[in-house]
Amino acid sequence: MAKLVSKVYGDALMQAAAEKDKADAIFEEAKGLCEIFREHGDLIHLLDHPQVVKEEKIQIIRNVFQGKVSDEMMGFLAAIVDKGRQNDILSILDYFIGQVKEKKGIGTAQVVSAVELSEAQKDQVKKKLLATTRYVEFEMNYTVDPSLIGGMVIRIGDRVVDSSIKARLYELRKQLINVQLA
Repeated sequence: MAKLVSKVYGDALMQAAAEKDKADAIFEEAKGLCEIFREHGDLIHLLDHPQVVKEEKIQIIRNVFQGKVSDEMMGFLAAIVDKGRQNDILSILDYFIGQVKEKKGIGTAQVVSAVELSEAQKDQVKKKLLATTRYVEFEMNYTVDPSLIGGMVIRIGDRVVDSSIKARLYELRKQLINVQLA
C-alpha cells in the first residue's frame, strides 16, 4: 500500500515539476527535504500525531519551510498533510528522486567488498558499470563486509551480481549436499 501511495504522489510531483519546467530545482529540494526529515524524525512524528489537527500540521509545514522551498514544493507538502499522508513523506520524496534519477540516467550502485577498495579499484568498478549498463552516471556507495572472504557484491536497484567467495562456497556446498554416494 505504501508503495502505491509513494507512486501516486511521486508521479503527481513529477508531473507538476515537468509542467512548470522545474524538475531539476524540485529534485534538489526533494533531496534536501529528505535529509531534513531523516535528521529530524520528530518532525514527521509531530505531523503524524493524532492530537494535532490538520490545520495546525499545515501551519507547522508553512512555518518550517515557507521561503525555503519553492511554492510548488510548499503546495505539495501541504497537500500531503491535507490528505493525511504525512507519514509517507519520505517514501514519496524517495520515489520522486528515484524517478528523476532514472530519467537522467543516473544509477545508484551499492558495492560491498571483502576489503577496502583503493581509489583506482573504485574507479575501475564505476567505469565497468558505466560500460555495461544504460546509465550515464552512477552514485556509488561502498561498504566493507569481511564475511565475503573475497570478491564483491554489486547491487543496482533490484539486480544483484554476487562474485564473492562466500557465495561461491555456498553454491559448492549446495552441490556437494546434492551429490548422491553410490
